[in-house]
Amino acid sequence: MDEVLWAIGRASGVTALVLLTASVVLGILTRSGRPLPGLPRFAIVLVHRDVALAATAFVGLHVVTLLFDPLAQLSLTDLVVPFVGEFRPFWQGLGTVAFDLLLAVVITALLRHRLGLRTYRAVHWLVYAMWPVAVLHGIGNGTDAGTGWFLVVTAVSVAAVAGAVWWRLSRWFVESSRSRQEVG
Repeated sequence: MDEVLWAIGRASGVTALVLLTASVVLGILTRSGRPLPGLPRFAIVLVHRDVALAATAFVGLHVVTLLFDPLAQLSLTDLVVPFVGEFRPFWQGLGTVAFDLLLAVVITALLRHRLGLRTYRAVHWLVYAMWPVAVLHGIGNGTDAGTGWFLVVTAVSVAAVAGAVWWRLSRWFVESSRSRQEVG
């Protein structure tokens, strides 16, 4: 049973990375307010939301399975207090920081209508800190971090987000105030 929990913890961590990457890229695309080929603007927003929800579920699965996995030896404190874990405390602590940031984003998303759009957006920007911290956690703490397939997944994830950020910061990125209000 221990090996099953460990395998689920590893697989859910990698799946969460892929989904978080897709969510960040879609979030950047959503911000443009422009449609993608074959998808209207509102569909990008919906796909972004659904992918982010799936990513959050896989992060939750990753955390819960490793919490109950005797090999990982995580405590409840390790889940919320960074850098206090027994195994590779720095790298595990980065995972905790990413998890805490994700929780903040999820909570504000759930309370979006009570907090207001400005507060929601300000907290939502934490994703730009959370994502690279989560990637570093996977590289430093992941069992498969040195394997070829994981390095490819990580490299593709970094390239996708870097490309989306480059596009977002480029002169080709055009955003209208109308599209921001519709998507926001």
